[in-house]
Amino acid sequence: MTALVGLETHPLTAQRWQDLEMLFGRRGACAGCWCMYWRLSRLEFSNGAGEGNRNALHKLVDSGEVPGLLAYSAGQPVGWISVAPRQDFPVLCRSRILKQVDEQLVWSIVCFFVAKSARRQELTVHLLNEAVRFAAEHGAKIVEGYPIDPQTDQYPDAFAYIGTVSAFRQAGFMEIMRRSEKRPIMRYFIETQS
Repeated sequence: MTALVGLETHPLTAQRWQDLEMLFGRRGACAGCWCMYWRLSRLEFSNGAGEGNRNALHKLVDSGEVPGLLAYSAGQPVGWISVAPRQDFPVLCRSRILKQVDEQLVWSIVCFFVAKSARRQELTVHLLNEAVRFAAEHGAKIVEGYPIDPQTDQYPDAFAYIGTVSAFRQAGFMEIMRRSEKRPIMRYFIETQS
């Protein structure tokens, strides 16, 4: 584990695409996901595993859409968070457990990826804070997340890709609903100045 220094966070743009590739590696973070799991149908996602999902995300970024933020330590990419308006993630709409709570317009945080060297240093809390700031700058009033509540400190890192309840709480999110024992829906309410 390398201590995080000079931590910066930037939106993923076409100019930063190579940094995302460096962070995700040849396999695209988790077995060719390329952070497209929440954006595609199951069939599209499975058929695109690897290069297809990479191309889908690259096309999204090239179109000018910002699908998330990259964190850098000492100038090197060390973390990723996917944040966008909820409607950008159709899988959420089809989920029985994570379906819409109410009619409020929300932004959703659906994924993290942290380099092995940067894990267990509260980088996800930093990314959550930055995602809230980014969403607020784009008009969001509510930011929502769907973390795992492992109810134990022992769980594989692979299961932390959606974040943990403890990190969300640390970043100021509050639980608003739980349709599953281990998958609460948490929200951050952005205060507006009058």
